[in-house]
Amino acid sequence: MRNHLLAVTAIVAAVSAPVAAQAQNTVQGTVGVAGTGTGTVIVDDGTVGIAADQRPAFRKYIVQERVPSYSIPDRVVVGSILPETGVIFYDVPQSFGATLCRYTVVNGETVLVEPRTRRIVQVID
Repeated sequence: MRNHLLAVTAIVAAVSAPVAAQAQNTVQGTVGVAGTGTGTVIVDDGTVGIAADQRPAFRKYIVQERVPSYSIPDRVVVGSILPETGVIFYDVPQSFGATLCRYTVVNGETVLVEPRTRRIVQVID
């Protein structure tokens, strides 16, 4: 009976490992998250952001809107959490496709933010 239970457990583990690996299969890069040291940020395929070919137009839009830049003491990196107060988030126009995110400018860099958690999901370079 014990061998049978071990065999079933091994089969379940072997079958579920590829599914878990597929859920997170794109490595965006190694970044430092404020106060936590350096770590690798994994982004799954469902992450919303501004496509590379639309970034120049999005930057032009930000300049035209004259969005103020907020200063924070931490580095601006993907995964950082922005302060609860002092930063205003703006809707991303539907023409850029990232309507679930909001944007703002922090330390001179335009960032996309998940509004509920205030987590930076993309830094527009």
